[in-house]
Amino acid sequence: MDIQRAATALMEAENEREPIAPFTSSTEEISVEDAYNIQLFQIHQKVAKGAVVVGKKIGLTSKAMQEMLNVSEPDYGHLLDDMMYGEGETISPHKFIQPRIEFEIAFVLNKDLKGPGVTMNDVIEATDYVVPALEIIDSRIKDWQIKFEDTVADNGSSAGAIIGSTTTKLDNLDLAAVKMTVTRNSEFLDSAAGSAVMGHPAEAVAWLANALGSYGISIYAGEVILSGALSKAIPIKGGDTFTAEFEHIGTVTATFTK
Repeated sequence: MDIQRAATALMEAENEREPIAPFTSSTEEISVEDAYNIQLFQIHQKVAKGAVVVGKKIGLTSKAMQEMLNVSEPDYGHLLDDMMYGEGETISPHKFIQPRIEFEIAFVLNKDLKGPGVTMNDVIEATDYVVPALEIIDSRIKDWQIKFEDTVADNGSSAGAIIGSTTTKLDNLDLAAVKMTVTRNSEFLDSAAGSAVMGHPAEAVAWLANALGSYGISIYAGEVILSGALSKAIPIKGGDTFTAEFEHIGTVTATFTK
């Protein structure tokens, strides 16, 4: 697999909002290692042009999503400063190709974590606070016809994030038991609990630290870590307002223009 050519194709698809065919449909083979290298090539290119890495996202944390893509582990992507939106900011869905939204618990650490050997307890001890979050996912691959290697190469299909304003310490808080309720345009849409993410969202962050460690990458204090969707991704339509209310840790809302 030509890493630079594949990464360039994805960046051009993003800039022009014209999706490309899946890498996994090509006669040229792509490995998981190739896919992560394609992702990293794009991140390095964007950072060289002035973007700043502000966090990481974890995807495919639910059994349903793993079964859909026939994989047994999550994936990850990078969050850049130009992907972040403030709560209350109105977002144009037309900036994206085929956007969907996910509802998550985000972690912010007060010390670095680097695998291997990071445990859930290490994550809990290193967590400064958690915050409700929404992730905008998008695919630069045509019609979301993705397999695991496609989404990994495409930065975990990440496109943006909205971070709530309420911060909560983990003291005496069981994130696995936290209940979430989601509305779209004030109508009930979905509900879930923190346990939907690998049994406990901190387990997902531990997985991330260990996965990144194999590439010599740390999770750094102050970074935003999206720990994975508690429920299914929902297509975004112009005019939609989504609100996710998390028991004990607050709410987060995103509004999209028509």
